[in-house]
Amino acid sequence: MTVTDRSPDAPGQATEQRDRSFAWLAVVTGVVSWLASATLVLERLALYKDPGHITSCDINPWVSCGTVMKSWQAALFGFPNPLIGIVGFGIVITVGMALLAGARFARWYWIGFQTGITLAFVFCVWLWSQALYVIGALCIYCMVVWAMVIPLFVYTTARNLRAGVIPAGPRVRAVAAEWAWVATALLLVLTAGTVFLRFMNAFLG
Repeated sequence: MTVTDRSPDAPGQATEQRDRSFAWLAVVTGVVSWLASATLVLERLALYKDPGHITSCDINPWVSCGTVMKSWQAALFGFPNPLIGIVGFGIVITVGMALLAGARFARWYWIGFQTGITLAFVFCVWLWSQALYVIGALCIYCMVVWAMVIPLFVYTTARNLRAGVIPAGPRVRAVAAEWAWVATALLLVLTAGTVFLRFMNAFLG
């Protein structure tokens, strides 16, 4: 059953095109993040079976999924964090596929989706800070998830501002629609820059 999107910007071909572009973004970022999360779960299971297991991204002391997985931050809620990704990114993929199929969701659904994506972004920021400044090691699959969550968060927020899900004036909605790519690029560059500066020895030898 198709749910009607009651947001003020819902009618119109331009809006449908934007939502279709957003749907593809959700599917692509969701699939990549889901695969990274699934790989981390498999590596975590291998570590449970064999504490001496060398993960597929144990490259050196600074780039080591095994080091990160053995930290308490990797199981903040008492179970491996990637299990959250398996569920959460599965939902993201489902929403994207539903939009591509023509579904329209009510405002309350988009609020829930926005809340989930925002929490995922905040969680990634926390994990980024812990990896860089507390654990002192990088997990390649985790960084893949960070790189996917950033555009997903920015474009979800821009979409919901434009559609009126998040209350805002016309000027704010226009800026969100036009400058989302800039915000995404800046966040990606900032993240990559901090990683490079923190682990310069690992990259430059």
